[in-house]
Amino acid sequence: MTFPTYRNLINGHWTPALSGKTILNLNPADHSDVVGAFPSSHAEGVALAVDGAQEAFAAWRLVPAPKRAEIILRAGNILIQNKEKHAHDMTREMGKVLAETRGDVQEAIDEAFYVAGEGRRLFGQTTPSELQNKFAMSIRMPVGVVGLITPWNFPMAIASWKLFPALVCGNTCVIKPASDTPLSTYNLVQALIDAGLPDGVVNIVCGSGPAVGTPLVEHPGVRAISFTGSSAVGSQVAQRAAATFKPVSLEMGGKNAQIVLDDANLDLAIDGALWGAFGTTGQRCTATSRILLQKGIAAHFTAEFVARARKLKVGNGLDPSVQVGPLVNAAQLEISQKYVQVALEEGARLLTGGMVLQDGPCAHGTFFEPTVFGGVTPDMRIAREEVFGPVVSLIEFDTFEQAIAIANDIDYGLSTALYTRNVNLAFTAMRDLEAGITYINGPTIGAEVHLPFGGVKHTGNGAIDFFSTWKAVYVDYSDKLQRAQIDNAD
Repeated sequence: MTFPTYRNLINGHWTPALSGKTILNLNPADHSDVVGAFPSSHAEGVALAVDGAQEAFAAWRLVPAPKRAEIILRAGNILIQNKEKHAHDMTREMGKVLAETRGDVQEAIDEAFYVAGEGRRLFGQTTPSELQNKFAMSIRMPVGVVGLITPWNFPMAIASWKLFPALVCGNTCVIKPASDTPLSTYNLVQALIDAGLPDGVVNIVCGSGPAVGTPLVEHPGVRAISFTGSSAVGSQVAQRAAATFKPVSLEMGGKNAQIVLDDANLDLAIDGALWGAFGTTGQRCTATSRILLQKGIAAHFTAEFVARARKLKVGNGLDPSVQVGPLVNAAQLEISQKYVQVALEEGARLLTGGMVLQDGPCAHGTFFEPTVFGGVTPDMRIAREEVFGPVVSLIEFDTFEQAIAIANDIDYGLSTALYTRNVNLAFTAMRDLEAGITYINGPTIGAEVHLPFGGVKHTGNGAIDFFSTWKAVYVDYSDKLQRAQIDNAD
């Protein structure tokens, strides 16, 4: 068996892990398909990468922001040229269907074009001074070396959310891609290199979270951390970063609710629920994992939704006819199995799915049936804990106010959706739903790059603002000592 071997990118040089060990990147739809071997690094590799980023920062911070933006714009155009290849690579390493991986690459392209415009919009403020012959303003400054830890479910899009804003602000970066999906990060960074990014401005270190992520968070030369992943790991990241006073941006879990009222367009609501629950095989932080149904439409919605879920074609995402790909690895498969058992023990009714798929096109990968539970109550674990798989719960309610209360009564607050024709209730939901994102008559998944993305509670916080610091600047042209708050007092 032959497959490519990749190296870490450290200060412009492709370098093997000092351990000499590698991690095999396997296609989750076909474990006999090895995408490549990637470095299994440790703290020493992180230290070298941080050293390279610190060295590069001295020059990169002085490059005018519009010039930094031009590199990002060129990278976006390079991604366009390679979109189909990168999507194919991503489906092989992550599993989601080609239509979705094309969308993942497109999101990185959109982010490149959006952030490129920010190179001429890193505005500060001018403000009156309290003293005569004195000018006051604020300007944005880069943070320094930033550590970026990215997830496997959107391996290019989320990496672009972090890399491009960090770079346009003048920072240098050390990025740790998810061990399941490093190739997409390599493809993204290669576009930047081909666009003219100087050596050392972006460094890649591959390896596990404990071996690479933890040293990156704790390294004193790293000035800020941006993390996307589980709430449990995000909590650890925040605590470790606090020891060295690093600011942290966290984008973590979700237990997202779609509310369907009696007056909703049910065909549209069912379309949205299918996409929200089973798109990316449920492996999105914004995935629809709870569907709240007003009792007047609950029976009809349930019957149609379950019937359509049963018809979804599961298989290798490289097959254009497949609608649901594999789970990314065996651990995710076990989690879906675990929550099916938990739901059954709590008294939920399994309406469809619930089984590992091991036959035919699913024989050599990590596949799980699209799964729907009915009879779920808000206090059940299946209604409160994140599964991150193709498992959705149906919960019935009487009134709109009750639906809002159920939607909010969880530890997460990322994305929500409401289906209704009542504009008054729509605006009430926008105000009262505790989430960073609220959709009206649309599914809980699908964010656009020019709007905020983040949430509340255990979901975390979410980029120009994070990757720059404010500096106050005073220019005193009075040619004498003037003391603020003293010489201007009565």
